Amino acid sequence: MTTLDDVFAEGGLFSQAMPGYRPRTQQVEMAQAVERAIKDKKPLIAEAGTGTGKTYAYLVPALLSGGKVIVSTGTKTLQDQLFHRDLPKVRAALKVPVTTALLKGRANYVCVYHLERALADGRFARKEDVIHLQAIARFAATSSDGDKSACSNVPESSPAWQHAVSTRDNCLGSECPSYQDCFVMQARRQALEADVVVVNHHLFFADVWLKDEGAGELLPRCNTVIFDEAHQLPEVASLFFGETVASGSLLELARDSRAEALAAAKDYVHLPAAALALDKATRDLRLVFGQDALRAPQHQLAENLAFHVALGVLEEKLTELVDRLVDQAERSEGLENCRRRAAEQLGVLRRWRHGMEPAPAVPVAAEKAESDKAKPAASHLDAVFWLEVSPQGFQLNITPLDIARLFAKQMHEERAWVFTSATLAMNGNFKHYAHEMGLWEAEQAAWESPFAYKQQAVLYVPQGLPDPNNRDYTAAVIEAALPLIKLSEGHAFLLFTSLRAMREAYDLLNARLPAMGLQYPMLLQGEGTRTELLERFRTQPNAILVASQTFWEGIDVKGEQLRLVVIDKLPFAAPDDPVLAARIDKINRAGRNAFIEYQLPRAAITLKQGAGRLIRDETDQGVLMICDPRLVDKPYGKQIWKALPPMLRTRELSVVERFFARMKAGVTE
Repeated sequence: MTTLDDVFAEGGLFSQAMPGYRPRTQQVEMAQAVERAIKDKKPLIAEAGTGTGKTYAYLVPALLSGGKVIVSTGTKTLQDQLFHRDLPKVRAALKVPVTTALLKGRANYVCVYHLERALADGRFARKEDVIHLQAIARFAATSSDGDKSACSNVPESSPAWQHAVSTRDNCLGSECPSYQDCFVMQARRQALEADVVVVNHHLFFADVWLKDEGAGELLPRCNTVIFDEAHQLPEVASLFFGETVASGSLLELARDSRAEALAAAKDYVHLPAAALALDKATRDLRLVFGQDALRAPQHQLAENLAFHVALGVLEEKLTELVDRLVDQAERSEGLENCRRRAAEQLGVLRRWRHGMEPAPAVPVAAEKAESDKAKPAASHLDAVFWLEVSPQGFQLNITPLDIARLFAKQMHEERAWVFTSATLAMNGNFKHYAHEMGLWEAEQAAWESPFAYKQQAVLYVPQGLPDPNNRDYTAAVIEAALPLIKLSEGHAFLLFTSLRAMREAYDLLNARLPAMGLQYPMLLQGEGTRTELLERFRTQPNAILVASQTFWEGIDVKGEQLRLVVIDKLPFAAPDDPVLAARIDKINRAGRNAFIEYQLPRAAITLKQGAGRLIRDETDQGVLMICDPRLVDKPYGKQIWKALPPMLRTRELSVVERFFARMKAGVTE
């Protein structure tokens, strides 16, 4: 029987299979902790600093355990990397006959039924959409798995994909005429048969935990669940345990109801009319807010008469559509599917609209839909009701304030649960994360990065910057960063805590750099996908990327191409966020300190993620510049200061200049 020593030791299986592999104490200790958790069927929270090799540390004991394992990642990018690169390497080194499967959400697979229906319908606003749909059809005819990420000649952002994939709402399941050719069902069958299944957090909660058709059988069969990038779980779990009515879902429901009516109930004119009325009511509600974007708790909308009138009309029209669909649901599986969706949406809309008050009686159709749902819902007495309005539409949200008990209640099955990330603790203390996730009894362990940070990097906090709330703060950040950008010759990430500051900084740099005689390629978040921007950054010498928190994590740029990371402020969440405000109020009303207990640890963990972009390899070198004076001036800032990697720390520009000079000269000490 293969042991961990056989794998990780000098001359062991990894050394034999991977040239250049060197044992790391931290990696071995983490593997031992994961092995114990699997054996004892207990939860484990494990923080492993960058460079520990945590992926191999959890994969080795997982593959050697002999049981079924689900590995959940924070992003689809890491999911693909884990499945296509890391898993095959470990499996080959261990020489174990382990089968693996990659499972994504249904929106990542071409739906043959919806694709064929869209091509037959042929009504599109743009000629480009028709061209893209035809390209998708050619791809689907030759693809073995239907994963749209492999359809390279159709952009991921193309509207055509909306007509070529299914959603939980419009999937016909086993009643679909294309069921036997369904890529989603094929992927789920492979996942059920595999020993190791790689999913992502959103899919885990939405399908695996919810016990959606097919994927729901995964969790009862598995012995071990491993969450990589586990710091993202509280946010994802809040979305899952909450409820939402979105304008996009309502418009899609109206569109599908009309299409199904034309296909199966042409003689019933009331149904298309009810669908059109819902479409109009949805759009009218969005128009109440004009061009404004908004995030507001329900109570702040109490005086907005136009909103309440439009919301009442929306409920009326959705109720009418439910009634019409009840009359016709037996005529086709598609109409029954629309009935169920409409009833579910009506139930959530009524709960949102009436808040804590008892909602009006829900039609029998809605009652059935509600009873069919397996999703554990939060008590509305412990939830925040809020509205989000964007240029694209609106969302009515019911979000739980405390997911800990909801999550802990669902974890009662006897299996190992491993939660790992480079950022879960604050100065070695896991209290914040354990409290958020309900992991009060979990074993906790942390391993620092093996990187020689004091030789590889400098943490620089410039002197003389104004208070971060000063209107000229971003301009001051850029002025302080310009000397470093010149020293690093570009090769920089500038990360901002708001889109407004990001755009202002980009404009300032475009004005100031040419005046200094510096012609560096400038990249701005939003001008292309994240993948495209990263590829351009990696391939363009001296590039500078200006971004917001989208680029604070999950980004891996090794080598000389990234030498400087600038962060403008401590990343405290916006105080006007309705969910944050409600959680703060709840903690404070309980007699505790929400800032120390909740806001500060979250900011520290987020900042550690941003700081972690700089040093990704043991040969990397560079400077991390954090501009916020609160980091050194405020007592709470000093707590965050301690939580950052142990780089050489300074407030003197001359120290940074000497570091860059030594780096260019190839001196590492």
